[in-house]
Amino acid sequence: MRKITRLILFLLCLAPLFSLAYKAATIGLSANPIDDVTDTTGTWTLRFLIITLTVSPFRQITKWNEVIRYRRMFGLFAFFYVTLHFLTYVWLDQFFDFSEIYKDVLQRPFITIGFSAFCLMIPLAITSTNYMVRKLGGKRWQLLHRLIYPSAIGGVIHYIWLVKADTKRPMIYGAILSLLLGYRLIHKTLKKNS
Repeated sequence: MRKITRLILFLLCLAPLFSLAYKAATIGLSANPIDDVTDTTGTWTLRFLIITLTVSPFRQITKWNEVIRYRRMFGLFAFFYVTLHFLTYVWLDQFFDFSEIYKDVLQRPFITIGFSAFCLMIPLAITSTNYMVRKLGGKRWQLLHRLIYPSAIGGVIHYIWLVKADTKRPMIYGAILSLLLGYRLIHKTLKKNS
């Protein structure tokens, strides 16, 4: 049953990519397909970061410990989609013009913060295996994986600064993220005082 659940979740996590590929194949994208790919992969990166951060509070509230088994997969899908997001920018938008990319990262704040958030996710993906947990030790591994917090915050800021005018959607993600981080702070404080 666990394997079937994992497979279903895995396919659901791939659904945004399948949907994007289907739209591309059937000319279902807009007049600016690069923007469509960039927006979709960026949005799903943020969604998977939020889903990953939702797992622990959900487990604590519902006492359904089984859900923790899927947290790593959600986190890796966040990294998968942010990598596609980054490659879309580097390849399809900038055509591997690294001098222009370098200028963009330095001169455009929303790209600076987005690139920083992406860089923070790299060590999380690299150390996501059981082997790395054992090698680093539980406490150091947990400390390192707190990088998901500034990465998610950076992702929200990247989105807000990108859209400039209509900030409704990124502000919703920001509100959800604030609730998740606030819950962790309250939970940690109560645990320390109990």
